[in-house]
Amino acid sequence: MSIVELSFAAFAVVGFLGIVGIVVIVTGRAPKSFNWKKNLDKKALKEDKSQTNFFEPEMPKGETESVDEEIDEPIIESDGAVKLEEKVIYEEISEEEAGITRRQFLTKALRISFGAFAGIQAIAWLGFFWPKVSGGFGSKVDAGPIEDIKSQIFQADGSVIPAFIPAARAYVLPLDSTAAANSQFSTGSTVTDGLVAVYQRCVHLGCRVPWCNSSQGFECPCHGSKYNMIGEYFAGPAPRNLDRFNVANVNGRLVIDTGTIIESPRAPGMSVKYPQGLSCIALTTEE
Repeated sequence: MSIVELSFAAFAVVGFLGIVGIVVIVTGRAPKSFNWKKNLDKKALKEDKSQTNFFEPEMPKGETESVDEEIDEPIIESDGAVKLEEKVIYEEISEEEAGITRRQFLTKALRISFGAFAGIQAIAWLGFFWPKVSGGFGSKVDAGPIEDIKSQIFQADGSVIPAFIPAARAYVLPLDSTAAANSQFSTGSTVTDGLVAVYQRCVHLGCRVPWCNSSQGFECPCHGSKYNMIGEYFAGPAPRNLDRFNVANVNGRLVIDTGTIIESPRAPGMSVKYPQGLSCIALTTEE
């Protein structure tokens, strides 16, 4: 599982726990066996006209709750008159019995919200700074079997159409041994089994460079930079050759290492002929 997938999973868990916490706080109830009204004074019940609790569900119709009433103790005075004296008894109850106050609810909700926000931010920053370790651009990309790639590149009429690898953002093209010997890339790991991988981005201003089948090269429509089949500079404002990647043959499969973008200066000479036909940019201009 990649770091992005782990980040999304952690984000979902934190969000779920936050929602559960808020729901538990809002709907929190005392034990069903606990009757809070028994702990209240009769006078207080009379003054509380609503006699309801925001955190306690309403009683179904037909059911009532018993309230222990304080019995007034009679006092016989000297003249024989009977006087009733009401005694108010205060009993200390626990926080669980008292329930949750509005201040406590808001405090807990604020803490949970802040904790969830901090967790989400931490996961986002972790995903931003943590480099990709496998899969996708920036890592080693398996382009497929080398023989299949070659059969895709070479056409029946002798022309070449590069194999585009979306995950690597690269064109795979052929470079025979004769051209490789005369190329500035004769040493290094940018050539394997007669194949090279060229970055799709123009080195001038970053436009994606399309392939021109008629000229057998790359021609940037943005500002007219042109490169031959293996990305060597030919014309235009581009300051250097097209960038490329290291490639390797791993058990008969072409692996492109997109973790390192290799730059190279303009080639002193073209190791592959260009153009081999009409320019696509010129054709577009004439129309």
